[in-house]
Amino acid sequence: MINVTSAAQEHFVRILKNKTPGTQIRVFVVDPGTVNAECGICFCSPEEFKSSDVIIEFELFSIYVDRSCIYLLKDARIDIIVNELGHQLTIKAPNVTKKYNDTEESMNSDSLEDQVRHVLQFRINPQLEMHGGSVSLVHITKDLLAVIKFYGGCNGCAMASYTIKEGIETTLKNLFPELKGVLDITQHKHDIHSYY
Repeated sequence: MINVTSAAQEHFVRILKNKTPGTQIRVFVVDPGTVNAECGICFCSPEEFKSSDVIIEFELFSIYVDRSCIYLLKDARIDIIVNELGHQLTIKAPNVTKKYNDTEESMNSDSLEDQVRHVLQFRINPQLEMHGGSVSLVHITKDLLAVIKFYGGCNGCAMASYTIKEGIETTLKNLFPELKGVLDITQHKHDIHSYY
């Protein structure tokens, strides 16, 4: 998945010793699927972890990645370069500029789960983010149901069921006719975070 060289691992361990206990590393992608795509690294405390994060465990630390971006980090390499200016952390991720399109070739190159995650992240979430929410794919069942979970303003929103049927399910079934439907497993709780 993500290759972290021994030098980079040692670097992370040194930095984490000075952070609040429980702090871990997050690798993220900015502007994914575009020519401006970039990877970044930050340190995050336990309250910033998301239940949907993919966790890559190392001996002395863990890396957290948003599930919707994990396939973009396939073959990524994190390393330390030492030169006259000191130590420089580098990230090489050849897939971050990979653009999703609806051609038959691209549809066959990624797994169905990866394709659905990409659609949720780059077609659905930009609309949901206007309402302070997001959605992620948990998994696809053997019966070909896309199991999803809402976050932020979408959790407890009165329009969630409409968003699922008229927005998410319609979009996914149009792109992936093999899908039978969408199943929401969010434990919706209407509160001040909810959009409606």
